[in-house]
Amino acid sequence: MEAFYTIQGEGGNTGTAAYFIRLGGCDVGCHWCDVKESWDAESHPLTPVQDIVSAADAYPGKAVVITGGEPLLYNLKPLTEQLQARGIKTYIETSGAYPVSGSWDWICLSPKKFKAPDQSVYPFANELKVIIFNKSDFKWAEEHAALVGPDCQLYLQPEWSKAVEITPLIVEYVKSNPRWRVSLQTHKYMDIP
Repeated sequence: MEAFYTIQGEGGNTGTAAYFIRLGGCDVGCHWCDVKESWDAESHPLTPVQDIVSAADAYPGKAVVITGGEPLLYNLKPLTEQLQARGIKTYIETSGAYPVSGSWDWICLSPKKFKAPDQSVYPFANELKVIIFNKSDFKWAEEHAALVGPDCQLYLQPEWSKAVEITPLIVEYVKSNPRWRVSLQTHKYMDIP
């Protein structure tokens, strides 16, 4: 769908330079999604893997974030192998709705209530990032935290349109449950993509 070089704005790699590759296609359907134009895969032309890799390699930051839509709709092995062959780290942001494909340096699992994660994804998660939209989401976050490995970093992130209301709740929750961390969409505060 699109690709751009920017600063990772959220989660465990916040503040680092990264080339984002947003793949078209998503059947998860989050009502608060900020890139609904990514949902229809047919709206976005296919791009050869070699072209994507060459574009990513042109930037000094040697990290790529594959996002969507839902990137695990596709077999990502050819893309990740070619990126890693050029010394580029591969990160993915996924709802986990489909099994993991590809070779990853970092997997951010961000489960959504609209389509449950495939159980096979949990052991691979380096980071669990749960979007908090209302108070009941804390319980839901704990349910997912019980399924990831012991070294997985745990993040709670306010849904952007409710950040003013939800952020204080997250702060208090993390203070009481310090195994969790706060994730903010810092790229939105910085007004960058």
